[in-house]
Amino acid sequence: MSIVVTGATGHLGRLVVEQLLAAGTPAGEIAAAVRTKEKAVGLAEQGVELRIADYDAPETLTGAFTEGDRVLLISGNEVGRRAAQHQAVIDAAKAAGVARLAYTGVLGGPGADFQLAAEHKATEQAILGSGLPYTFLRNGWYTENYTDNLAPVLEHGAVVGNAGDGRVASAARADYAAAAAAVLTGEGHLGRAYELSGDTAWSFAEYAAEVAKQTGKDITYNVVSAEANRQILAAAGLAEGFAAILVDVDRAIERGLLAHRNGDLARLIGRPTTPLADTVAEALTKQ
Repeated sequence: MSIVVTGATGHLGRLVVEQLLAAGTPAGEIAAAVRTKEKAVGLAEQGVELRIADYDAPETLTGAFTEGDRVLLISGNEVGRRAAQHQAVIDAAKAAGVARLAYTGVLGGPGADFQLAAEHKATEQAILGSGLPYTFLRNGWYTENYTDNLAPVLEHGAVVGNAGDGRVASAARADYAAAAAAVLTGEGHLGRAYELSGDTAWSFAEYAAEVAKQTGKDITYNVVSAEANRQILAAAGLAEGFAAILVDVDRAIERGLLAHRNGDLARLIGRPTTPLADTVAEALTKQ
């Protein structure tokens, strides 16, 4: 039996492995499921087992899981292809007889009505239909979704969006990784759906003010129409389809769908979630 982390070389997956190791899980009991082993050399050097698992190549998934494994299915990042990719993982996990399957979905679960949530909802239904023992980790927004893109904010002196006065209860990616590690190693989580979000919901005006405070620059929040934001994102090089999805997310934020807080994340990790200011400060060290 192993704890298997899919997408283990991605931003979240690598952090989950780090959290498992830091919590005392023996490296030999952790398996990193990756597309290519070349990107996971660092994990192998720590004693973590590497298994090939390509969401787009179901034949590779048959060897990715074994009976009794505890598996974390980290959602893919190719919007529009994820439902089929996740189904392939679910089918392989069921065939292998894994002991539990945890899935990183989206805050709100069935109640999330924005476009980006559709494949997450379909995946949850597929897991329920599989009969596998499950835990749903419905992740809210990562603060890094914004702080990783500080360069244009600093260049133009503005945070731009069509979210109005909506608020985001975000948390650091490491917080969500710690929650996943807790579920993978702990008991009492089967059949549960956790709504995971930060302790504090902030507005984009507050985000702009925090960046201004830490940099000494004049940073404002410019509210634009959905169409104007779509054009701005497209002009910045985003594909039309993805730009439309981000505009739709801002609409969801304006409706309050990513401001939900119930304390699940802090309870799972046993501490307060990482404040916005801390993640901004970390991101600024990389500018």
